[in-house]
Amino acid sequence: MTSDSPSPELLDRLRRHSTLARVPEAEITWLAARGAFRRYEAGEFLARKGDDWESAGVGLQVVLSGRLAVYRDGGGGSRKVMEWGEGEVTGVLPFSRMKTARGDSVADTALETFTLGSSHFPELIRACPNITAACVHMMIDRARVFNTSELQDEKMVSLGKLSAGLAHELNNPASAVARSARLLQARMGEADRATRELARVGLTPEQLEAVDTVREACMRTPPTVSMSPLERADREDEIAAWLEAHGADASAVDALAETSVTLDALDQLAGHLDGDALDAALDWVAAGCAVRTLASESERAGSKISELVGAMKRLTHMDQAPAPEPVDVEQGLRDTLMVLGHKARDKSLSLKIDVAPALPPVTAVGGELEQVWMNLLDNALDAVDLGGRVSVTVKPEGRALVVRFIDDGPGIAPEHQGRIFDPFFTTKAPGEGTGLGLDIARNHLRRYGGEIDFDSRPGRTEFRVTLPLAEPDEAGAGARAEP
Repeated sequence: MTSDSPSPELLDRLRRHSTLARVPEAEITWLAARGAFRRYEAGEFLARKGDDWESAGVGLQVVLSGRLAVYRDGGGGSRKVMEWGEGEVTGVLPFSRMKTARGDSVADTALETFTLGSSHFPELIRACPNITAACVHMMIDRARVFNTSELQDEKMVSLGKLSAGLAHELNNPASAVARSARLLQARMGEADRATRELARVGLTPEQLEAVDTVREACMRTPPTVSMSPLERADREDEIAAWLEAHGADASAVDALAETSVTLDALDQLAGHLDGDALDAALDWVAAGCAVRTLASESERAGSKISELVGAMKRLTHMDQAPAPEPVDVEQGLRDTLMVLGHKARDKSLSLKIDVAPALPPVTAVGGELEQVWMNLLDNALDAVDLGGRVSVTVKPEGRALVVRFIDDGPGIAPEHQGRIFDPFFTTKAPGEGTGLGLDIARNHLRRYGGEIDFDSRPGRTEFRVTLPLAEPDEAGAGARAEP
């Protein structure tokens, strides 16, 4: 409640307040006559995130005793982002454009404040220039801390998306390497046994040459690794029929079906061998090709893991200074698609990228630009329903590069379209987004002379990023710096 006749005790506490200690007596008296003394219990909320400051009755807060803090949930749980204690001033400040609480304001301990309602600010600015100047300095410092905290929150969210994507993408190739290594140990034993058996039957040089010819043909041809169950069954039936027709051991069916050996090649082998010699030769060919197939699978899976680690390193730019430089936009987009590909597969989405040839570079901080791509692609993948479509197109337009993210989701509601770039605005469930991604993306892009805008209607939403091309001397310097 506002006091027209402030008590001597309150006046004395305001005079001794460290922020107001050098303020003229007239300003202290003016302030004391228009504000109100308030007490809060530890844990009591002054305002919750999203509350209107004026409706919540939170004005300029002169902290007389205790501690006040702001907590925010950046997607990983609530955490303290700022706090104020005795001798500090916080709350709503003159000239601030912040109309709503950006976090939960809580009394960390028993708290005593002197509160001046924002309705008095116009008069405060005229009557109390010293208090106003102090408030402006505090507002600048507070904005700097909040912006740093917001950037860190969004970076952690992006890192979480990268980590989750990497874990999904690494799972399959890592499992393939482990499976192939396990099977390879067994196949190596079979190959040793087949080699001894082939030596035991005592083939002639001509017969050995025929066996080598079939095995080399099998080794040169990539193994068939993408057969459907029906195709696999048909191939096993063909091999089984051939073995039966030539009186060969039927136990070789599975091993031979896994190779790329043809029936014509088997016919050539049967022209030189029969009986035990044919069985031994088929066993040896199948074992050798099986070992080769498993080694190839391990190589492919290992290469995939290497590609993912390389993409992760490029996306995080772990070994680069945060300074603008020529950036390969296509590589960054493809890395982002690789890491987030699991989301498209989980929803059976069509995810395509169309990049113009010989794409020129842009000047940007690579890590910040990848954060933009990560945010926009992740939003598009979240927006579409099962079986939907997301496409990314990149092409030069004049002296700029235009990147479009297009999805066939339900679109952005008309009442939300004017707010999607507002800090902390999000339509996602609590904990699934900070509401900072698009605001930070726009700020990053504007640093490089870029822009972001969008068009949205049911069935088609397009976000467009426009970035100026790197100057020729910058692009050349970037090319020369490549290892």
